[in-house]
Amino acid sequence: MKIILNGQIKELNDVVHLHHIVEKFRKDTRPVIAEWNGQIIKSPQWPGIKIKDGDIIELVNFVGGG
Repeated sequence: MKIILNGQIKELNDVVHLHHIVEKFRKDTRPVIAEWNGQIIKSPQWPGIKIKDGDIIELVNFVGGG
């Protein structure tokens, strides 16, 4: 199946849930926000979100500054 992750097409071979995507594609250990098909999904809900062909996912890290 194909998904769009942070604007790039990714090919997935297995049935996965949102928490698998976060674990696999997170760039570092900073907290991350997951957006799935336009909805922000809180981390306790990630295991219950089954990813389907064509889903759009954005992973956004917090950035500090002033």
